[in-house]
Amino acid sequence: MATKKTKMKPGQVKDYTTVQLAALVSLRVLIGWHFLYEGIVKVINPYWSSAGFMLETKGIFKGLATSIVASPDTLGFIDFLNKWGLILIGLGLIAGCLTRVASIAGMALLFLYYVFHPPFIGYSFVTPVEGSYLLVDKNLIELCALFVLTFFPTGMHIGLDRLIFIKKKPA
Repeated sequence: MATKKTKMKPGQVKDYTTVQLAALVSLRVLIGWHFLYEGIVKVINPYWSSAGFMLETKGIFKGLATSIVASPDTLGFIDFLNKWGLILIGLGLIAGCLTRVASIAGMALLFLYYVFHPPFIGYSFVTPVEGSYLLVDKNLIELCALFVLTFFPTGMHIGLDRLIFIKKKPA
């Protein structure tokens, strides 16, 4: 007895197993929580500024970071974008709302964190770190996890994307 094969477009996934969907949604929500929490902590702390992070920048972006810190208006704008970007990305990932946009925005932010503080041999930072890294740090790992989530639209299964992008059937 032959089974009927459904033709799919290249790159298209018909369905996830329950375990696959649970794993992907869990990953999305946990990363979202991390972003949301980091943003809220920065918003509620009236003394928080990215100046310390910027002043410790190593490598090719040191000059850019120094010029950002030298301009109070630019630094304030960067701080605003950082705080509220973290919050909006986190909310989007948790709620499954515009998950692809949230994932790409999160990757961009994590990429900036990574290149401004690269985990290279010979670079030391005054700010305490969680461990010793060589090329791969938590920012790169989380960036790669968001890259994976970009291609698995879990918000269409569990999230607000399902309501936002609902396809209306012709009458």
